Amino acid sequence: MQGDYWMFLRSWAAAPLRVAAIAPSGNALAKIITQDITPGIGQVIELGPGTGVFTARLLERGVRPEDLTLVEYGANFTMHLKLRFPRVRVLRMDAAEVGEIELPSGAPVGAVISGLPLLSMPDQKVIAILDGAFAHLKPDGAFYQFTYGPRCPVARPILEGLALQATHIGRTMLNVPPAAVYRISRRRALHQH
Repeated sequence: MQGDYWMFLRSWAAAPLRVAAIAPSGNALAKIITQDITPGIGQVIELGPGTGVFTARLLERGVRPEDLTLVEYGANFTMHLKLRFPRVRVLRMDAAEVGEIELPSGAPVGAVISGLPLLSMPDQKVIAILDGAFAHLKPDGAFYQFTYGPRCPVARPILEGLALQATHIGRTMLNVPPAAVYRISRRRALHQH
């Protein structure tokens, strides 16, 4: 969508550190970051959806619009998302406050998909985002994050402090720039017999 690209470029030019990418995410990245999502997963929260590339893929994968909550800080992106996905709940807020949102139904949250630039955020903010997301996630739910960097964008001390683990689940060279995807989940307690 050429319109998405120009809106993304204008938003990036206005706030390059907040947007922190040089182009909207592509379809190859959307396919990898949503590969574990199935229609029965429950509610899904998307953080930093931007132009809605991952959102469209989530809907294609069978997530019902009423089970999808988008958390976006940018005013232009928020307006665009509300027009593009009229049946999806769009909240204009800082993702660090995700733990405070009230979800529309009692259905558990099965996944959080993040398009946030975690590498450019202070540790305290990353901790608030993860802590808030995992407050909503069911025990076997996961947080999906992509990065342009060579390793997981959440530092090991943060993962360990929150009792989380990160697993590399895919990489695409077709994205600009190339990107890797990580699944962050609760660490399993080792049962002793």
